[in-house]
Amino acid sequence: MDNQSPFNALPPVVVALVLIIVVVELIFTAGAQGLIGGPGAIGWRLEAVRSYAFAPSVSELVFVRGDYSFEVLKRFVTFSFVHASFLDAMFGMVLTLALGKFVGDAFGNFATGFLFFFTAAFGALVYGLFLSGFVPLIGAYPAAYGLIGAYTYLIWLRLGESGENQLAAFRLIGFLLGLQLFYGIAFGSTPQWIAELAGFFSGFAVAPLLAPGGWQAFVARMRRR
Repeated sequence: MDNQSPFNALPPVVVALVLIIVVVELIFTAGAQGLIGGPGAIGWRLEAVRSYAFAPSVSELVFVRGDYSFEVLKRFVTFSFVHASFLDAMFGMVLTLALGKFVGDAFGNFATGFLFFFTAAFGALVYGLFLSGFVPLIGAYPAAYGLIGAYTYLIWLRLGESGENQLAAFRLIGFLLGLQLFYGIAFGSTPQWIAELAGFFSGFAVAPLLAPGGWQAFVARMRRR
């Protein structure tokens, strides 16, 4: 019988990202339940949103007022580890875990970590361009959608090599967007989808540079077509 831990099969960078999400959420949940931190712990989640969430006003600080301090720039990525609830964090964790496994096995640890943070930051940047004021963006979803973009690129390549219709690679993102549309109609939508869609497209766009062989391999594949 193989007693090997399932975590051994996961890329270390994915394990690290998921552990951060889990630990942060456990702290918030334990605080809200009064298990740690005393009465003030009930407000830890809200305080974290104020301190680490991204918002369009952050873009204004950077690009209009020229504030490049760490306190401001960190928000382009730290929002990924703050979630609205325990359930919200678990969904973000599962997406990161599942897509991170596929992408990590193909791209390696460094490229997967870069994808996570780059697509999170790009999603936040686009989010800030379309909105104004303090409309907080939180959660791992823009980065997870970035991993979906890279995964879609892998499927797109595989279908092309086998001579199949490459548009089939976009079924997953199509399903998720359809599910999100249904959820929005039924329960009301938030502008977070802007960052998620931007994360997906940025992940798909940067994947050729990070895939094994990089840009040269991508150009060679295009020439063979």
